[in-house]
Formats: sequence, structure tokens, C-alpha cells
Amino acid sequence: MAPRLLLLALVAAAVAVPPASAAVAGIDLKVAVNCHRGRRGNRVLSEVTAGDGAVSQDAGLIDQVTRRPGRDGGLARGSTDQQDKDTGSRQQSSSEGSSLEIIPKQTSAKLLVENPQKENTDGKSKHMALPDTRVRNIKDQLIKAKVYLGLGAIRANPQYPRDLQQRIREVQKVLGDASKDSDLPKNANEKVKALEQTLIKGKQTQDDCSVAVKKLRAMLHSAEEQLHAQKKQTVFLTQLAAKTLPKGLHCLPLRLANEYFSLEPGQQQFPNPEKLANPKLYHYALFSDNILATAVVVNSTVLNAKNPSYHVFHIVTDRLNYAPMRMWFLSNPPKKATIEVQNIDEFTWLNDSYSRVLKQLGSQSMIDYYFRAQRANSDSNLKYRNPKYISMLNHLRFYLPEIYPKLDKMVFLDDDVVVKKDITGLWSIDMKGKVNGAVETCGESFHRFDRYLNFSNPVIVKNFDPHACGWAFGMNVFDLVEWRRQNITKIYHSWQKLNEDRSLWKLGTLPPGLITFWNKTFPLDRSWHVLGLGYNPHVSSRNLEHAAVIHYNGNMKPWLEIGLPKFRSYWSKYLYYDQPFLRECNINP
Repeated sequence: MAPRLLLLALVAAAVAVPPASAAVAGIDLKVAVNCHRGRRGNRVLSEVTAGDGAVSQDAGLIDQVTRRPGRDGGLARGSTDQQDKDTGSRQQSSSEGSSLEIIPKQTSAKLLVENPQKENTDGKSKHMALPDTRVRNIKDQLIKAKVYLGLGAIRANPQYPRDLQQRIREVQKVLGDASKDSDLPKNANEKVKALEQTLIKGKQTQDDCSVAVKKLRAMLHSAEEQLHAQKKQTVFLTQLAAKTLPKGLHCLPLRLANEYFSLEPGQQQFPNPEKLANPKLYHYALFSDNILATAVVVNSTVLNAKNPSYHVFHIVTDRLNYAPMRMWFLSNPPKKATIEVQNIDEFTWLNDSYSRVLKQLGSQSMIDYYFRAQRANSDSNLKYRNPKYISMLNHLRFYLPEIYPKLDKMVFLDDDVVVKKDITGLWSIDMKGKVNGAVETCGESFHRFDRYLNFSNPVIVKNFDPHACGWAFGMNVFDLVEWRRQNITKIYHSWQKLNEDRSLWKLGTLPPGLITFWNKTFPLDRSWHVLGLGYNPHVSSRNLEHAAVIHYNGNMKPWLEIGLPKFRSYWSKYLYYDQPFLRECNINP
């Protein structure tokens, strides 16, 4: 005898109710089923069993609630976008739990729910207690009450809606922001009981199940529309927050620049310039306009290095941040490590005639494409509205041999990484003639080439495998000797020329990186580089513990308020917040 709870759970899973409307859908189904039973009274669903015929009848009525009129006059399943389905499936268990109908005077404090996966030896089903059932019950009763307020037969009696609204306000007041049973006040049961008694009166008034079904269907549709609008708003605000410069990070370069220009010329120079071209040392390339992020990368690398004096950091920034960046490291030297800070505008060889990508990034058509949504040829995707996609600093990684002609091997680091261990072992890895050493990211199907490249273009189809494994920028080892021998920069230029109309790929440096280093990338062990701390709160603590470098790729950077709190300490521990410039700009942990 299949329990009604299992029936409701299966229906909820089949229709993929969005999380925000799951509670509405759950109470919809219960009201419809109760209406269909014909005033049998409320019962705990986990205790109800019925014959196959009864299940079939209820399933038919439930199907009515979760279907909408189609264009041809028939009924069509309610649908949501693919993102709703993904989120709904992840939160299915909580949606099902909230769909239970509980009457306190008929049940104990803990609701017993049948677990269909296990059975006792005597043939009876095992039960387990759902947490915070009182809060769930109150929320369900409030939704049911709002349904009743919208029914015509209920509104025909002017006194009843007023009484019901009063009971709703009382229950909402006692519920407040409670999320656990322990948060509820002592008078909660009294108020909920009064609401339930009022609902019983309303049920006696409303006998027309078809009217109830129409009302419930309208509520479900409205909830889905609101959910969709809220998701769009969330995406927009997240993208906006990711691109907005916090006040402290705006203040910091101003204070540093003012201090830098007050120094004597001799005080503006870094020590140990002779180490900058020594190929026997450990050299890092770091291109950024973010002073704090750069400081964390350098500090974390040096503090975890066995011999800091052997490490050399080559930092390139833009004209606006050149003086502040130099001042930061002059006033906060990283132990015995060597620092170089350069201005990208002083690379006179990097001009339009040599670098086609530099010409493209500065073109009006590129600016219109990324930033002017009202133009017909622009892209409406919010993630493209980011200045980094037209910043030459972002593409400078493809010119390492030209910038550092005397070096043989370098480690490239993004400014949103933290180094947790000594990584000098990267220089001793035999890359077997490959140019780029990187961690592959194809543990999931969506990190393969077809995610980044346009395989509807015949040029891409002819040259690449859509199922080839992608890899990550952020922590890469580059063999500059092999780079020069295989003329990698020329390959990069040729593909950029083919992509002038953005028909091969749209944005960023990873797609051209995958193309340029095709069959020239050596896969590193995954522990060298763990990604996802800027968007995935479920990164394994085990992976973090063993990681040499962790990467905050994604919008939720650790220096922003939207950064994931559970990962922020890995980053903030490498900043000294008692530093005068940070205190003056009110930059705190």
C-alpha cells in the first residue's frame, strides 16, 4: 500500500518545482487532495495509506494542479528554465519536507515520516523524525490560508475573510524570522490552533474543487514568475558587485601614490636588480592592477618558501597603479625576496603593428560589443560587461618570452590565488617538451573545449576535439625555451587574426589559451592548483588541505563583500591590517 507522502514526493520530483515555489506547490497539492477527499478532516500524510484506486484518484487531481492550460485548450505541464530544474533537483528533499500537512493536536511534537528505502523485519516501514516540523507546519498553514482568501465562496461571507486575515497576522507575528522550532515563542501553538480552526470553517464553506485547483494553479504560476525575476536580479547584482571597486581599494592607491612621489629618486628603487635576469632563480610573473591582491600573492608565496631569497617576482601593472604598486612593496618588502614592478605602457615594443590583439582591444567595435547593450551587435550577457576583457594586462601572459628574454622558465600566477606551500618543485618537473604546465579541469563534462569554443565554425571543427580536456589559467609553469623554439606567440597572433569578428570565441584569455597551447600542455597533478573558491562553497576541505595553490576564480573574490566567508581567512591571513595605509583607508579583515 503506497503511502500518500511517497506519491506527493514523486509528483514533486517529476514536475521539478522551483525552490521558491516548492512550498506553494506542496500546500497546493495538499489542499487539492483534501478537497478531493470531501471533508474527511486533516490527517498526517505519513500516517495515511490507501488502496491503489485511491492513489490513482488523488494522482489525477494532483496532476490537474501542476498542469496549465495549453495553447490548444488542453493542459500543459508547468515548466521552468534549465537553471530552475537544476536548483529544484538540488533542493528536492527540502521541498518535499515542507509539503507535509501537520495538525499539532493530532500528532506529537515530532512528525514520523515513512522512509521507503528501509523496512523492519516485521514488514512495517521504519520512521524518522523531520526537524523543525512546527515551523514547517506554520508556514504551510499560512499558505493554505492565503489560498482560501482568494476563493469566491469564501469572499461571499464578508466576516470570514476579516477573521482569517486577523488569524494570519497573528501567526505571522509569532513566526517572525524563526527557522527552528526552538525559535518559536510560547504562545505559538495557541495562535496556530486558532488559525486551524478558522481554516476548518472555510473548508466547510468551499466545496468546489475546480475553483480551488484554478486558484492553486494561478498561485504556482505567479510564484514561478517571481522566482525567475528574482534570479535575473540576483545575477545582475552579483555581476555589478564583482566589478565595483570598494571604497578602501579606491583610497589605497591614492594614499600610496601621494607617499611615493614624496620620496627621493634613490628611495624609489628596489634592491637586488642583478637577480632579475638570473635564470637559476625562481621567477614569477604577476600582472595586475589590484594592489591588495598582488600583495597577498607575494606574501603567501614568500612566507611558505623554504629559501625566500631565491624568489623573484616580476609585477606588471598599468599607468595608474604603477606608483602605488611600487610604494606598497617599498614600504612592505617581502623578506629577502626580490621585487620588480613595471608599467605596461613603457613596453614600447608592444604596439598595434606587432600585437593584433592590442589593436582589437582598443577598437570601438570591441568596446561597443562588450559595453553598449543597446547596440544591435553587442552581447547582452552580463558577464561580458567587465573591463578585464578589453584590458591588455589580461592578455600579457601571451608575451612572456618578449618581456623576459633572458629567463628560461617562469611560473605565472593570477592575482586571485593564494600560495599555501613551497612551490619550487614546479621548476624541477619534466614537461617532456611541452610549453605549458597546467592542471586539467575536465572532471566535469562542462569543462571541455566545446564549452569555450564555437564548434559550429568549420575552422574550429577542423582543428580541435570538442571533448578535449580543458585546463586552467591561474597557476601555470611556462618553459620559455620551448616557447621560443615553437614560436608560440606567432601561433597566438594568427588565431587572434582569425577571430577578429569573434566567431571562434567570445571573451577572455582561456579560449585563445586552449587554442594556442593545443597539444603543448603538460597536465600537472591536481593538488598543485585547486580552483572554485570564488563561486563554489562546496570545495572539498580535503582538497584545500593538500593544495599548493588555491584559486578564487569566479565573482566572489575574497576582497569583496560578496566573497564566500568560509574561504576568506585563507586570503586575509597574508595581509597585515595594522599597516598604516590600510588603517587610513579603513581596510579591515
